[in-house]
Amino acid sequence: MKLIIRNLDRSTTEEEVKTLFEGYGSVQSCDLVSDKTTGGSKGFAFVEMPKAGEAKAAMKNLNNTTVAEKKIRVKRAVSKTE
Repeated sequence: MKLIIRNLDRSTTEEEVKTLFEGYGSVQSCDLVSDKTTGGSKGFAFVEMPKAGEAKAAMKNLNNTTVAEKKIRVKRAVSKTE
């Protein structure tokens, strides 16, 4: 299941996001979206977790939690075809 994480602090690293989600299960991929010109974080990321149960647990437990003084939002990422 692919999740989108919004409202990340711009200083949060991809490794920090991955570690946060690994607390709930295996992480297949973690992509912190960065600005093409500056290379800095855009404040959101995608995390893919192969087991739906683990992804749902991460979503439930991490949504609206504070990371680096910002309240993050975690939802299921929906593709344009869905």
